Amino acid sequence: MESVWTQTCKIPPRASLTHSVEADAAVIGAGMAGVLIASALQSEGRRVVVLEAGRTGSGQTAGTTAKISSQHGLFCSKLIETFGTERASKYAAANQAALAGFRRIITGRGIDCEYEELPSYVFGDDAASLRAEAEAARSLGLPASYTESAPLPIPAAGAVRFENQAQFHPLRFLAAMAEGLEIYENSPVLSVEDGALKTPLAAVRAQQLVFACHFPFVNFPGMYFARMHQERSYIIALENAPLPEGVFIGAEEPVFSLRRSGRLLLLGGGKHRTGENSSGGRYDILRQKAAERFPGSREVAHWSAQDCITPDGTPYIGRFSASRPDWFVATGFNKWGMSSSMVAAMLLPDLMAGRESPNAEAFSPSRFEAEAVPAMAENGAQAVKGLVRRFFEVPDEAAADIRPGRGGIVELGGEKVGVYRDENGAIHAVDIRCPHLGCQLEWNPDELSWDCPCHGSRFDRFGARISGPAQEDIASQP
Repeated sequence: MESVWTQTCKIPPRASLTHSVEADAAVIGAGMAGVLIASALQSEGRRVVVLEAGRTGSGQTAGTTAKISSQHGLFCSKLIETFGTERASKYAAANQAALAGFRRIITGRGIDCEYEELPSYVFGDDAASLRAEAEAARSLGLPASYTESAPLPIPAAGAVRFENQAQFHPLRFLAAMAEGLEIYENSPVLSVEDGALKTPLAAVRAQQLVFACHFPFVNFPGMYFARMHQERSYIIALENAPLPEGVFIGAEEPVFSLRRSGRLLLLGGGKHRTGENSSGGRYDILRQKAAERFPGSREVAHWSAQDCITPDGTPYIGRFSASRPDWFVATGFNKWGMSSSMVAAMLLPDLMAGRESPNAEAFSPSRFEAEAVPAMAENGAQAVKGLVRRFFEVPDEAAADIRPGRGGIVELGGEKVGVYRDENGAIHAVDIRCPHLGCQLEWNPDELSWDCPCHGSRFDRFGARISGPAQEDIASQP
């Protein structure tokens, strides 16, 4: 399950951190956000060290659909209602500036990354809501219009069109941006204490710290685990399918997105909260849609992505917490990671240098809106549910019932464990407690992984950590 990006771009490896160093700033995470932030800080003459738990670009950046857009679904009307016109305009302006930032860097450096400018569309069947969204977007200064004739092979009543949006090859861009940066790979940050970031072999002492690692692994202060949840979505790449002129996303459930990449059509959808896919079939949903709308097409790749979702739909970019004035964060990108990464790279250097940043208010992690309360309560209830399930839910399968290539939660030796039976029939058992906060992991049959429904940590079928906020593997069981 390798994305078309990883299939066509291999970023040169970097060494691990084996000796302690000092820096002006340390960035945790070498994905799109971390690399862009580090590059912006370094351009100001600062020594910046980037620590990456795996390989550069191997996390969520490798799974993106790589749309560079200020059109984030049907969001403008809600944004105005939640924040008011002034703050909503700042959000819109920051994302428009992000588009310009990508254009400036790519053209200025001559980066060969399949960059292409084209319109984006949100399509749907409710013409009235689409018209209202177009009007709200225009009121925020966005390049929006309503159209009844989007160039889309899926029937729709109309669409909101944004002009001059873009798409690109994210890893080719990232590889170019990473050149010249001090990046240490396979160097996970185990703890942050008194300005020192400890990795397995050495430490970095930095004056300022940026969490750009998708989901902050430090629980307190900040409490980001209670202020976000994670969602998974799925993509298939099709050849012999129509290649539309533009990037597209649906307005109604189930949401589908489309864009072309070379000769391929990328079809995305099947979203769900991480850890809630025990029945599987998410790729099958996309394959069924492809067979229905693009007969004669052929799947050549499939992969998945994960996104942090905030209650109000806008990222947390700014100071990590009032009690940690030298810590900063960029997270909660709500499925719009490319533009949000560039927004972070524009805002954080200003904030870290004590400069005014005109659009920072719209992204402040310290904001608290009444609308966020129900979502935060739901996230809390989800965590309680995960803990209760672990202690009181009795497995309804036995190890003997697990077929080759499948997994499930069973009772072995009087203990509840997760088991995966490989194609040779051998059983691999793991602890089903997430090492983050102890919730019960659930089996994801589409990806042969153990996923946490509370905070979104993921582990492969043998227990190796895939993504956080958990920082360690889950233990194998005898």
